[in-house]
Amino acid sequence: MPTCTPYTLTDAPAGTPSGPAHASQLAVAGELLALLRDTTTEPRPDNQLEALTLAVAADLPVLLWGEPGIGKTAALTQLSESLDLPLTTVIASVHEPSDFSGLPVVGDDPAEQGVPMAPPDWAVRLVRAGRGLLFLDELSTAPPAVQAALLRLVLERRIGALRLPPGVRIVAAANPRSSAADGWELSPPLANRFVHLQWTHDHEVVVRGLGGTWPRATLPRLDPEKLPEAVDLARRAVCGLLAARPRLVHQLPSSETRRGGAWPSPRSWETALTLTAFATAAGSSREVLSLLVRGTVGDGPGLELLASLDRMDLPDPEVLLADPAGAVLPERGDLRQAVLDGVVEAVRSRPEKARWDAAWELLVRAVETGAPDLVVVPATTLATLRREDWDVPATIEQLAGAVALSRRADRAAARTAAASAKAGR
Repeated sequence: MPTCTPYTLTDAPAGTPSGPAHASQLAVAGELLALLRDTTTEPRPDNQLEALTLAVAADLPVLLWGEPGIGKTAALTQLSESLDLPLTTVIASVHEPSDFSGLPVVGDDPAEQGVPMAPPDWAVRLVRAGRGLLFLDELSTAPPAVQAALLRLVLERRIGALRLPPGVRIVAAANPRSSAADGWELSPPLANRFVHLQWTHDHEVVVRGLGGTWPRATLPRLDPEKLPEAVDLARRAVCGLLAARPRLVHQLPSSETRRGGAWPSPRSWETALTLTAFATAAGSSREVLSLLVRGTVGDGPGLELLASLDRMDLPDPEVLLADPAGAVLPERGDLRQAVLDGVVEAVRSRPEKARWDAAWELLVRAVETGAPDLVVVPATTLATLRREDWDVPATIEQLAGAVALSRRADRAAARTAAASAKAGR
């Protein structure tokens, strides 16, 4: 029976050089790895990356949600390099609560001096550097006790007796519970402290990045002249919405999963106000602002805030009533509808014959420059405001045909939908 000779890493097949030759092959392998890591960046529009940099610039803690392997860690690494911020990565799930709240250190006379809480070494290094990017990874696998210890770090930036300097930014990453190893839902107090961004991959970005060129993360350029205007706009939008919708001030979701995401509270509304001001001063797109506010107060309240911002740019109903012939109405259907409804409400609040006639003239102009179905409800409401001694203006005849046609179209659409539903049974 033949005997087998074990082969080890120090052995080599016959005729293969050993010793220094092996070292030279490792050096060649190192050169190949270096070439693979040699990538560059380029300016490229990326809404989620711009939203992340805006939140980082605003010094707000950000939480990136995404499936494993989606590129959350790579994005943070590239962000730290682009912003020239030293990256400190802390895996939350492998730490004890005392690693974030501080370890007790007993001195000579604890009865007189107390027991100070010593911070971990990574926190000391951040304080010494005075700046950096603290990356809390795998947050959704951290048990509840660790999440509770993280509350003070995320909100107050304190670890034991140490306070992180203003130059340190905090970003976290988490996998959904369904794809996290032994995952936990985030506690509501911890979740409400973050700006939640859903991190997804862009096919073109991945392909170009694997080819050696990734998008460049840069801090937003804030226009110094827009700062007061941006703050005023953000305050009026948020305060105006909450004054009209007081129930939105605080809404703790009923389900455990939704409590671990973005939801409205006085704290998260303050964050939304800050992000609205930053996005306005930076001239960010509506898509970027949408990611930020919906990631702060939730989808429903966030969309209402965006609608409130849109309405703030609408023309004053009194200005339109004063000069209906020269009125310029928004092109977007929802905004045009809001303007026409506002005009009717203005007439309702101060009903006068001249204002009533001007409103009808505006409705005619809306039909001439847009979809006629938008005037059906305002026209119906405006008709109910007529006083007995007010003559019916001739402009109503111009609306009658368009309104009747719109109603017939609505009835036809309803009949078609009912027939389709009946056929599908």
